[in-house]
Amino acid sequence: MNLNLKDKHVLITGGSKGIGLACARAFLDEGARVTINSRGMDNLNAAQAALGAPAGRLGLQAGDLIDEHAALAVLDAAEAAFGPVDVLVTSAGAAKRTPPAELRPAAWRAAMDAKYFSYINIVDPTVRRMGERGRGVIVNVVGAGGKVASPTHLAGGAANAALMLVTAGLAYAYGGMGVRVNAVNPGATLTERLKEGLAAEARLSGISTDEALKRATSRTALGRLATPEEVADLVLFLASDKSSYVSGTIIAMDGVSTPMVV
Repeated sequence: MNLNLKDKHVLITGGSKGIGLACARAFLDEGARVTINSRGMDNLNAAQAALGAPAGRLGLQAGDLIDEHAALAVLDAAEAAFGPVDVLVTSAGAAKRTPPAELRPAAWRAAMDAKYFSYINIVDPTVRRMGERGRGVIVNVVGAGGKVASPTHLAGGAANAALMLVTAGLAYAYGGMGVRVNAVNPGATLTERLKEGLAAEARLSGISTDEALKRATSRTALGRLATPEEVADLVLFLASDKSSYVSGTIIAMDGVSTPMVV
């Protein structure tokens, strides 16, 4: 299937690991030019080695997106190297999972910085530029915690819920300018980030991390957890012309851990 992504410039935040790295590999396979962002060059260099991208197809941009000025610098540098961003995939930033008894106001604030503002600081200037050009696609990789409250993910879940509203709102505001905005809500996915969540769950329930993993797996109707590559496949579809009438949509991808209509 031709997704018409060849030579498109795709900027992926959090692109050095996990779902972001899987997205980078998938877009490169489609012939896109890909810029990946991470906070440090060590992670980016490791990702570059893992991807083995052809010359001129992969750009590396370090920057902590919690800082709005750093986020703008990442966007400016990416566009200076590869031209206007056609597709933005946000996957950087994760709020620390914390049992309720350990939550304090500072933890709630840190969660908003880590997840919400790390997205907003790059989405805001990018969607404006896309609107001015009359084209563009944004896919926010958010998380199931914004739909279903988890005791160990309350602060991060609140940030996720806010990002879902932002996704729908920007899709409405910029749809007439040729910009589509969607979000994917992965459930538990086999990444390094999963280990932190399992550790918090284990502390809360007084069980081992292995048992926490078994319980997380058993909660899915499909009987297994998602792989980063499976999430990347959905991101590619939403970024492609094959989803040209899909915008403002939040797609759950949790293996039917929570059967629900909306």
